[in-house]
Order: sequence, then C-alpha cells, then structure tokens
Amino acid sequence: MRLKRSFPLALLFCLATTPLLAADDYARVVPLFDGSKNIVGETLVYPESGPAKVTSLIVTMKPGEETGPHRHGVPTYGYILEGQVTVDYGTHGKRTYRKGEAFMEAETVTHNGINDGDVPVRILVVFMGADGSQNVIHEK
Repeated sequence: MRLKRSFPLALLFCLATTPLLAADDYARVVPLFDGSKNIVGETLVYPESGPAKVTSLIVTMKPGEETGPHRHGVPTYGYILEGQVTVDYGTHGKRTYRKGEAFMEAETVTHNGINDGDVPVRILVVFMGADGSQNVIHEK
C-alpha cells in the first residue's frame, strides 16, 4: 500500500525537477589558461627561495597610464577584467590584451604595459612565488 502512494510522488518529483536540470545549459567551467610556458615562451619555473607564497591583486590603470619597465621574479598570471592593455616586450614584440583574456606574463624579459584604450583597465594579477622572492622588479 505504501509503495502505491510513493510511486506517484516519486514520478511527480522527477517530472517537476527535469526542467530544472535541463536549464543548466551554461558553461560551469570556462578554461582560461593551461600551459607550461609564458607569453614569450619561457618555461614556467617556481622559485625555491622559501615556502610557497601566492599573492593576488587587482591592478587598475587609467587611459594613457604605463606600468614602467619591469620584469617578474616569479610566475605571474594575468586576467583582464575590464578594458585593454598593450604590453611591449622589446624584441619579443607587442601584445594587446582585452577583457576576458588570460596569460602568463614574461618573467626575465623586461616589459612595459600601457593602457591604450579609452576606459580604465582592471587586471587580476596572481603572483605564484615564495617567501624571499620578488614579484615585481622595476627597471630603470
């Protein structure tokens, strides 16, 4: 007797939840970066100067603003949240990154970024370093 009552309830539950399951047609996971080399072809190598240390921040640059020449002492991931930035890698050329693009930044190659767009650029930056390592090394 109990089975006869629970079967219609189970069937009703299945019919009611099926449209909810079908509505999940969005991309739950969107790959951004998967690789072992950075933008100029350098192999990613994690520093061994101490215990692992990850630092994340959001960098905002106004139109026309520059980073100044610099390089990185640790693998550095960037993701453009808004706007665009053009980075000059010297002999390795220039690259423009736009909203939604991800990249591993050059480490040993000195580079300079400029917001050459007409709106502020916001960049999520993640330094994958270690205690005692420099994330940014400014050049003169």
